[in-house]
Amino acid sequence: MADLTIHHGDNLPVLRELPEGSVNLIYIDPPFNTGKVQRRTQLSTVRDEDGDRTGFQGKRYRTVKLGSKAYSDLFDDYLAFLEPRLVEARRVLAADGSLFFHIDYREAHYCKILLDLIFGRESFMNEIIWAYDYGARSKTKWPAKHDTIFWYAKDPADYQFHLDACDRIPYMAPGLVGPEKAAKGKTPTDTWWHTIVSPNGKEKTGYPTQKPRGVIDRIVNVHSRPGDLLLDCFAGSGTLGESALALGRRCILVDSNPEAVRVMEERFSGADVEWHGWPAKP
Repeated sequence: MADLTIHHGDNLPVLRELPEGSVNLIYIDPPFNTGKVQRRTQLSTVRDEDGDRTGFQGKRYRTVKLGSKAYSDLFDDYLAFLEPRLVEARRVLAADGSLFFHIDYREAHYCKILLDLIFGRESFMNEIIWAYDYGARSKTKWPAKHDTIFWYAKDPADYQFHLDACDRIPYMAPGLVGPEKAAKGKTPTDTWWHTIVSPNGKEKTGYPTQKPRGVIDRIVNVHSRPGDLLLDCFAGSGTLGESALALGRRCILVDSNPEAVRVMEERFSGADVEWHGWPAKP
């Protein structure tokens, strides 16, 4: 098996074929059931005195549309769709494995109940809030600027948690802790402040709902060991796979959206990938 395996297709049959207890860490970021078509348009700019944008020092630029990527985010019965997949996810987890379930505020409370039923309430370890501050601001209610990540351990008495491998964050009042502690920083709490993927950054793939490496790397470093097998069966742009390769883990990615797999094909063009169900890679 290659360090990275990518399946194009329905994730339920793939999950059912995986051996019991074979995966050390699962991160999933399923569609949020917003009822919308999620879309991201990629833009570029070129210098043009008659352009539609003003940049640094008043220089004018023209916007060029490079293309759009989209997927439908609507299920008639969202929880019925998720349930068999979460049952299989628990089955394939190793004895000390963990599942991280990334969702937004619309479905989080319903999904928490479903996860409690499948994993057991005693296996619920944390509700992590990923907070960011980017994009439009509502003038009729408090703007929604966070996602929820539920952490469940298969065995709440035996799970991987390598806090010494975690990245550190600045103290909010460094003068109160002294220069040595301030220079070292502190470990995060259950609220993670991290920017979204920058529309102009190197990390960007153009895929809607792409998650930042900083958030995923933290999960991978703290909740798995080098050489472990990771799984994302709603892979999207494949960020978990990129994190796994960079941090010395193996990974299985699954997605049914051809656009997602095309993005991953480009993202992992130089990697040793085992492909399943994708015509460009027999």
